[in-house]
This record gives sequence, C-alpha cells and structure tokens, in this order.
Amino acid sequence: MSAETAVLTKKDFQSSQEVKWCPGCGDYSILSAVQSVFPELGIPRERFVVVSGIGCSSRFPYYMNTFGFHSIHGRAPAIATGLKMTRPELEVWVVTGDGDGLAIGGNHMIHTLRRNVGLKIMLFNNRIYGLTKGQASPTSELGKNTKSSPLGTVDYPFNALSVAIGSGATFVARTIDVMQPHMRGVFRAAAEHQGSAFVEIYQNCIIFNDRAFAAITDKEVRDEATVLLEQGKPLVFGKEKDKGIRLNGFELEVVRFADGFGPDDCLVWDATRQDPTLAFMVAQMAPPHFPTPIGVLRDVARPSFEQIVAEQMQREIDTKGAGNLEQLFREGDVWTVNEDGSIS
Repeated sequence: MSAETAVLTKKDFQSSQEVKWCPGCGDYSILSAVQSVFPELGIPRERFVVVSGIGCSSRFPYYMNTFGFHSIHGRAPAIATGLKMTRPELEVWVVTGDGDGLAIGGNHMIHTLRRNVGLKIMLFNNRIYGLTKGQASPTSELGKNTKSSPLGTVDYPFNALSVAIGSGATFVARTIDVMQPHMRGVFRAAAEHQGSAFVEIYQNCIIFNDRAFAAITDKEVRDEATVLLEQGKPLVFGKEKDKGIRLNGFELEVVRFADGFGPDDCLVWDATRQDPTLAFMVAQMAPPHFPTPIGVLRDVARPSFEQIVAEQMQREIDTKGAGNLEQLFREGDVWTVNEDGSIS
C-alpha cells in the first residue's frame, strides 16, 4: 500500500518523544485532539509540518510524528509563511501561545492573517506566561495579580478573536481544552479552510493560572456561561435552553424565553457572512452580561496569499518567459572586487 493510500491512525502521529508538560496541563488534551484529527484528513503524514515559537505550547512539534520546526520567540507565523510560499502543497500548522503570538509575535500574527496565508494557527490561551513562571500576558485580566504585576495589572487585555477578525482573518474560531469533541470538530473545520485559519484555545495552566476558565467550564455553570455557535442555528443557551442572543438594533442582548421571547427571535448564526461586523460583535461577548461564544465565528472564502502570488508569477512567465537568476545578479550597478582589494 502506498503512502498516498495508507490508512493512518492516531498512533501514526505520535512521536517517540516523552511528552513533558506538567501533569494536568491542558496541552495534553490539545495534542490528543490534533493527533486524532490529522489521520482523518486523508493527507499523507509527510505533508504535515508543525511550526512553533517559544513557550510551553511550542514543544508541540517534538510530540508530533510529522515534520516540524521549533523556531524563535513570536516568529512562527513568519517562518511558516516562508515555508508555505515555497512549498504550498504542505499542510502547515502553527502552534503559539497568548504571549508568543500576541506580544512579541503580534505584528507577525496580524500580517499573516491580513495576507490570508494558508496556515492553520492554534493559539493556546492560558492568560499567563507559563514557561517563564507566571508573569502577566497580553490576555491576562485587568487587575490580575502575577509575579510581574503584584499590585494587579493595569493594562486591558487583548481579545484574541477580535484581533484576528480585525486583521481580516477568513477563519476564526474558539474552543476549550476540556471540550474534546468540540475541539476536534473545530480543528477539522480549520483544516478544510483555504487560507488563514485562526483557532483560539482556552487552555488551563495548572501551575501558574489554574482554573482560569472555571467560570465557564465547570459542569454546574457551563451551559449558562457559554453559547455554542452552530451554523444555521439560533444562538440559544442555558441548561434548559431557555435563553438566547438577539440583535436589537445595533446591539446584542440576552433575552429570556420566560419573558415572551423564543428561538425565532434569536440571531441565527452564519459564519460565512462576508461582513465581519456581527462576528466582531459576538467576539466581544463575555461574562457577566453575556455567555462566552464557543465555535466558528468566521469562515469566508477568499483567495489565499500563496495562490495569488503563484498566479502572479505564472502571468509573468507566460508574458516574459522564465527568469534567469545569473542574469539578474549581473544587472544594474555591479562591480568586481579585484585580487588586490580594489573595486572596478
């Protein structure tokens, strides 16, 4: 059986490296989900590449039995872009964190999304710097006490989804490390998307920010604190499915069905809407006034960066013929360094 037709399993994507995250870390769940989804995509293992930056999450390539690159702080999107441009047939996945991807790497992130490079970006958000032992990150809550903010943070946090949507990302989603089936579904959707796919994953850091998302993940509150974004379905939530989100003029609001409202009054979700306004509004929803949105916020079609560049280059070749690198080197103002060091 050839590599092209071999049936792959989760085990095929598990490397021989011992996984070294803290016991109980949410990264284990994410790794398991990715290793489960990759063999379902029908793509030869040799076409997958995982590129990471710096942080706990960035150990990911070691644990995947694929090609991989553990790169430098914040630069994973830039390095992955170079790879995708030269080898567009590869499936390039980027693993980053809230510090790696939104602090030192923020500029690389927004321009990768703006260009719609065909990368799948997984941003692990634990609202803390875990690898460097518990400093405030760009997504830490206002007033959070950390080793770098003992009196509480005084800067407002990034909303990762809003950053992605504002950058023009064509696929934006959020999932949670403890929602394994949901996470796998989001990863499948991201894999199918042509262009940049940005997935924020709420991920618990058991050592330096334990239970950061307990207010929306604990079983007794989860149904009331989150709303699932399901394509073509109204935004209904609650343990009894007795609440919903509706668009009232230019604002979103929570309505209770006991007050005379019903599912027909709620906003019907459409991630394929070209206008990003509603997606941006929903990305802003957060407790205590709104449930946290979970799912795909945006999934629109647009030519990818590598596709446009390839077409542009082909037009040049068709018009002017193939280029000559040697000729290019010798064009324009050139000089020769002689044996005696003089220049002519």
